[in-house]
Amino acid sequence: MRWHQSGTRRDICIILADAGELRGQRVKTRLESRYDEQLDPKRFYGMLDRLVESGHVEKRVEGLYDVYSLTEVGGRALGEQFEWMREMVE
Repeated sequence: MRWHQSGTRRDICIILADAGELRGQRVKTRLESRYDEQLDPKRFYGMLDRLVESGHVEKRVEGLYDVYSLTEVGGRALGEQFEWMREMVE
């Protein structure tokens, strides 16, 4: 999977890089606040699942909740994306 082909997947990684770890619903709430619109839960959690499957995000269970955090692979990919964007706008 090319994680970078979806701006929403990138934004999920950015939120997790900032927060450290969050419950899925908190990630969704932060994205909705950023986008100023509601996200379809099925689509959103599908994106989270793909990020977990690709190794960019880690999921662990905490009681009744799934908690997500950015992995080293995800952090590297985010850093590479940031560097590319910085080079493009300079």
